[in-house]
Amino acid sequence: MTQLSVYPDTRPDEAELLTEDFATIKARLAEVGVDLERWETDHTINSSADSESILKAYAADIERLQREEGYQAVDVVSMVPDHPDKAMFRTKFLAEHTHSEDEVRFFVAGQGLFSLHIDGRVFEVLCGRGDLIRVPANTTHWFDMGPNPEFTAIRLFNNPEGWVANFTGSDIADHFSRLEN
Repeated sequence: MTQLSVYPDTRPDEAELLTEDFATIKARLAEVGVDLERWETDHTINSSADSESILKAYAADIERLQREEGYQAVDVVSMVPDHPDKAMFRTKFLAEHTHSEDEVRFFVAGQGLFSLHIDGRVFEVLCGRGDLIRVPANTTHWFDMGPNPEFTAIRLFNNPEGWVANFTGSDIADHFSRLEN
């Protein structure tokens, strides 16, 4: 289930918008340059599927994005509740940061919370199975996978080396919602 909550960046307790309507979410995010798509997820992908099988199942959509946006590299990332480094990974991505390239994620399974800090607002986008989000390069944001993460996502990169986080040093993420599975 996709959700969007929008807050003034100085008032995390005063939502200006709370919605689960995909068309509304897509339109509101487009206003700030963020793309959101919904891909068909009728492929039979089980929790033990390998990266090659997952990429093959979504090959047509991946190839379309590579053609349209010039993404050069693709991989699959998975996180499970019993991962020994889950707390370290969660903490790392909870700090506000940017990337010098787009951050593109398609959720094959599970969910994650992207919080985007744009134009004096925080846009909390809960992405789930079937959602593809493209956060443009240099957009301040943070990501929460929850205390017991369980997701599989396809990542697309402009740079074959992958992206690098550039942390802002701001504590804004500490004042907003967390994903509690």
